[in-house]
Amino acid sequence: MKKFACIGAAGYIAPRHLKAIKDTGNNLVAAYDIFDSVGIMDSFFPECSFFTEFELFDRHLSKLKSSEKGVDYVSICTPNYLHDAHIRYGLRLGANVICEKPLVLNPWNIDALLEVEKESGKRVNTILQLRLHEAIIALKNKVASGPADKIYDVDLTYITSRGNWYYTSWKGDPRKSGGVATNIGVHFYDMLSWVFGDVKSNIVHVAGHDRVSGFLEFEKARVRYFLSINADTLPATAKAAGKRTFRSLMMEGNDIEFSDGFTELHTESYKRIIAGNGFGLAEARNAVQIVHDIRHATPVGLKGDYHPLARLEQSPHPFGW
Repeated sequence: MKKFACIGAAGYIAPRHLKAIKDTGNNLVAAYDIFDSVGIMDSFFPECSFFTEFELFDRHLSKLKSSEKGVDYVSICTPNYLHDAHIRYGLRLGANVICEKPLVLNPWNIDALLEVEKESGKRVNTILQLRLHEAIIALKNKVASGPADKIYDVDLTYITSRGNWYYTSWKGDPRKSGGVATNIGVHFYDMLSWVFGDVKSNIVHVAGHDRVSGFLEFEKARVRYFLSINADTLPATAKAAGKRTFRSLMMEGNDIEFSDGFTELHTESYKRIIAGNGFGLAEARNAVQIVHDIRHATPVGLKGDYHPLARLEQSPHPFGW
């Protein structure tokens, strides 16, 4: 049984990590968050020590380490801009790290973390669950076994509706979240590069507070993408069905269905990580580079090969920013 600590236990994604720790037969011994709404822990680890002050959390873990009862893993579920600092903390504590995506916001952060990883002798792992999805694995195998010179035409659409709260939270601040592409899309970009190879060009057509749309050329695919957190951009069929989320991956006019099982892959990720087969710093680099380049690109507007939904009129920021 491995001993875990969790940083960011009150966050949206934390329950998936708590469940994964429980389902893999391990124990959460300490957790930290500045917010104390963590009653979810009663469903998984009611005996876990919980802290709302980082200094006391650190003191507790340091005492465990000095008594040779230190944690084996630190799971990080904090806001994106804090990942780098919390990964460093976990490594210097002498633990392996499991960090929610995006691993970091900038590619040079990965280079620096490689040095800290080397110094500590521990490993950084991230959650890239789409690489474990059966439908995506089948897609990768299909592309790999297809004609060597085949370039696929792909459309990616992902709309996950968010309310006005989003803009008050850290997620609505691009300096903290990295913006829409980073916050909701990084695992899709990882999936695309994993399946279709390295990026050859990265063009942004439209970018705003609630959406981003562009064109990515990979070694084996031309991808038009549209990502949005605005419910008004949902297709009419999704709205009629009362749905708030829409995912679509079309390749050569065929729908690649991967919605089922999407939320159950954290446990599988943990199994692989504990077995020594997790996705590390090197595997995270391509997606981090892609979202960094999108974030710093100048949108070209509706020119060239753009996603049809890029034509939708952009909404004003709800707070007038």
